[in-house]
Amino acid sequence: METHPRNSSFSSCSAYLRALAHTPARVSRRALSVSTSYEEMSRVRAKSGSDMRKTLRWYDLVCFGIGGMVGAGVFVTTGRASRLNAGPAIVISYAIAGLCALLSAFCYTEFAVDMPFAAFLTGSNLILEYVMSNAAVARGFASYFGTAIGVPTAKWRLKVDGLPDGFNEIDVLAVAVVLVITFVICYSTRDSSVVNMILTVLHILFIAFVILMGFWKGNPKNFTEPGDPKNPSGFFPYGAKGVFNGAAMVYLSYIGYDAVSTMAEEVKNPVKDIPIGVSGSVIIVTVLYCLMAASMSMLMPYDMIDAEAPFSGAFSGKSDGWKWVSNVIGVGASFGILTSLLVAMLGQARYMCVIGRSSVVPAWFARVHPKTSTPVNASAFLGIFTAAIALFTDLTVLLNLVSIGTLFVFYMVANAVIYRRYVNVGTTNPQPTLSFLFLFSVTSIIFTLIWHFVPPCKSKAFMLGACAIVAIAVLQIFHCVVPQAKKPEFWGVPLMPWIPCISIFLNIFLLGSLDGPSYLRFGFFSALAVLVYLLYSVHASFDAEEDGSFGQKSCESPKESAESEDPSLKV
Repeated sequence: METHPRNSSFSSCSAYLRALAHTPARVSRRALSVSTSYEEMSRVRAKSGSDMRKTLRWYDLVCFGIGGMVGAGVFVTTGRASRLNAGPAIVISYAIAGLCALLSAFCYTEFAVDMPFAAFLTGSNLILEYVMSNAAVARGFASYFGTAIGVPTAKWRLKVDGLPDGFNEIDVLAVAVVLVITFVICYSTRDSSVVNMILTVLHILFIAFVILMGFWKGNPKNFTEPGDPKNPSGFFPYGAKGVFNGAAMVYLSYIGYDAVSTMAEEVKNPVKDIPIGVSGSVIIVTVLYCLMAASMSMLMPYDMIDAEAPFSGAFSGKSDGWKWVSNVIGVGASFGILTSLLVAMLGQARYMCVIGRSSVVPAWFARVHPKTSTPVNASAFLGIFTAAIALFTDLTVLLNLVSIGTLFVFYMVANAVIYRRYVNVGTTNPQPTLSFLFLFSVTSIIFTLIWHFVPPCKSKAFMLGACAIVAIAVLQIFHCVVPQAKKPEFWGVPLMPWIPCISIFLNIFLLGSLDGPSYLRFGFFSALAVLVYLLYSVHASFDAEEDGSFGQKSCESPKESAESEDPSLKV
């Protein structure tokens, strides 16, 4: 094959037109290519220039995980999910969402320890969700900070009459918060960790205060009795469907744990510290969320909870001297916003850095500053992008754009873990694994559709049971017939392929609870990502492969590659 100079596809207009003519062939060659751990550690990682400094330990990661998750989400989603979906059973909804997050965290951890995940469609959706959720959290800061000091949100924002609704309130404070945090994460990861630890400790103390106040001032009868006797009563007023719909809604509160896995290069002992940091933070946060949900359910009947501000709303209307608690909750929520924003912005920059190494976006994003040892370019670009969106986009608009892309990313990661364990590109037939993933996903989708759209009847229970039996049978046959082609060199997901498959099912099931506009948004941005891939990414990565800075290799480690006698097996 003729070799080309680096970036030859973009050296001139005629060269680019020739490259476009070869797009189908390049897509077929590059789309399924896989880089090895060895390659990631050498040629691909070299694009960043300086190495990131290894300064983090497991306790840093636990604090990053807690700080990233316990933000504005729990204060916004809990009230809506309890009042509209689960009722007092919101406690169970949080436990289900936490289980789903933990299983996804296991999958993330394997990639973080062994090989960063850089699939373009998945990565682009993940970065987009990070930017939008960070912008939403930044705009939420003004509301909670205003509650803390007794200043209405309207005084923080400037309304522009010429802009459409949802985009006509300028929030300068949100922009300022994003830019300050961008400066902090560009300066030093170690200093960012210290700041995060301080804010996280303060926030945990605040959460403990909220839980204690709820159990002290609350009434256990609110777990079963609504405020209005006409509304459904009991711990499960809306049944199992309401519990799962509530789990889909509160899952937003767990976004942020995956940012821990992006810091693998900056961890002193990633094999030990990352599994503890990721799983430990998810477990701790799940317990805290369940306790917070229980305390809220005790404070007020589910049908009287303020959907927008459930915790502060439970005290703001009291006339017996407890209104000050609402102000304290505003202060604590502000700390939560800052910690989650700090961790999320650290994570989004490192995702962009890894994607830049793979040449599917300009390598400029992969550069690590020699003095600060941080991905300054990616941090600054995404910080400015986030600030621009936070400047004018309403919180409600942003929240509606977040969940579906995140669940899709977690679904893709679970599939990728299975594919990578059972397939060595060039030496293993991928068809059995691909067929299994397809059949299991289809069965999960059918189960989800039956659950949500078939009215209650005996045949519904039979169809759900049949789908469950088919899914388990397909999983067991795959487990017994198809051997693992590769085991992780360091840490891997246990009980393979059961844990990733449960994660796949739960993510599909929660996706089924989302509304139509979310799918339209997902389709639009996914189509945009595919267009960028076809017009730029596939050609840039092809050029990088040709000049030797990035290559197509099997999933084998260097030790495994040495055992292969036929070099032609590599693609």
